[in-house]
Amino acid sequence: MSARRVLGVVLLLMGLAATAGAAPPAEAPGGAAVDRIVVDGVIGPATSRFVLRAVQAAEGNRAEALVIQLDTPGGLLKSTDDITKALLNARVPVVVYVSPRGARAASAGVFITYAAHVAAMAPATHIGAATPVSLGDQRPPGQQDQDRPQPSDEAMRQKVLSDAVANIRAMAARRGRNADWAERAVREAVSITEVEAVSLNVVNFVAEDFGELLRRLDGMVVTTDLGPKTMRTAQARVIDHAMDITEQFLSLLSDPNIGFILMNIGILGILVELYNPGAVLPGVVGGIALILGLASFAILQVNVAGLLLIAFGILLFIADVKVPGHGILTVGGVIAFVFGAILLTERTAPVLQISIRLILAVAAMLAGFFLFAVGAGVRAQRRPARSGGEGLIGAVGVARSLLDPEGMVHVQGEMWSAIADDGPIVDGQAVRVVALEGLRVRVRAEPAKLS
Repeated sequence: MSARRVLGVVLLLMGLAATAGAAPPAEAPGGAAVDRIVVDGVIGPATSRFVLRAVQAAEGNRAEALVIQLDTPGGLLKSTDDITKALLNARVPVVVYVSPRGARAASAGVFITYAAHVAAMAPATHIGAATPVSLGDQRPPGQQDQDRPQPSDEAMRQKVLSDAVANIRAMAARRGRNADWAERAVREAVSITEVEAVSLNVVNFVAEDFGELLRRLDGMVVTTDLGPKTMRTAQARVIDHAMDITEQFLSLLSDPNIGFILMNIGILGILVELYNPGAVLPGVVGGIALILGLASFAILQVNVAGLLLIAFGILLFIADVKVPGHGILTVGGVIAFVFGAILLTERTAPVLQISIRLILAVAAMLAGFFLFAVGAGVRAQRRPARSGGEGLIGAVGVARSLLDPEGMVHVQGEMWSAIADDGPIVDGQAVRVVALEGLRVRVRAEPAKLS
């Protein structure tokens, strides 16, 4: 398949992915419309961009409401803050619907649910466990003061916890929801079912499906950034929105497992290029993959010590190829690599940590690759030389002219200037190379073998 066809297939798949999940609008009488998006998975930069774009689109369409169908285990604090700010300042009613059955609004999902004008849940769903996990400095790198003493982990934990409690209590007061339970969800990581959530005034009601949700919303009055708004949703048509290609790409990078795989592809690609200068393709692919992998970890705010351990492990792998360590350095590299990969995301939420199975699989693959390289190097050192000057000595050839004492011989597929070492040698006589002097060989007549 040509490169042009491959590119065409890739673009087609990307186009299909961009429209996946975007069902055609359900036609209904009247001009009223309800916008709907599905937020399913970890909350990250791609999610916040998607939600902000959906809010702007709903405001531009003058939709009766924007419904966010939510199912999330949590996510990044910065992305969650961006979403909640957008919902609190929305000029269109925003409804969070925890759905389908079995879905959850955990951690970041609690904050998003509390920020919405109306919150509903499907049967067999739950909400809670909103304790912040990430204790790293949440400020952008340019705003961090390196000279100022940094607080301890416990002090930082209390700081982040207090900030989260104040934030969710403010949202609860704004939306008229249970602030005390919200604080417990943050401080004690409690969770409740949809029935308990309604009885505790955490959400407004339970809806069996999306149709019932629209019927329950019809006639409700909420206060948006523009003032009171009465929603007319019973007969509204539904307009679905999906992530665009950029948001899908950012969502992919927000997965720590994808970032980890990209980083290792980048490392291997660059190493292959260094060992085979001029190959070009491995270096280009490796460079792009490494940059994307590092960009992924920049989004996740990883532990620098983990990155350093991984780099040290790779150096040990390379050293075992260059230095005859008989695999000992590779074993040390595997240990450093595994511990580094574990430390890399250990301070993030569990949903943002690299899979231990993936870590072990990649470590085993790297170890096998470098052990093979070490073994190949050892075998090459033990193998008799078959080319160059050392390979010529002892090789048998044929005289192509009279050697008296100088002439030409054919050895190992090449013509060489030669000097007869033990008397004249006639044309066609078998000869054996006994020495190499610059670009000329010394030969002796090779006795004819008896048949």
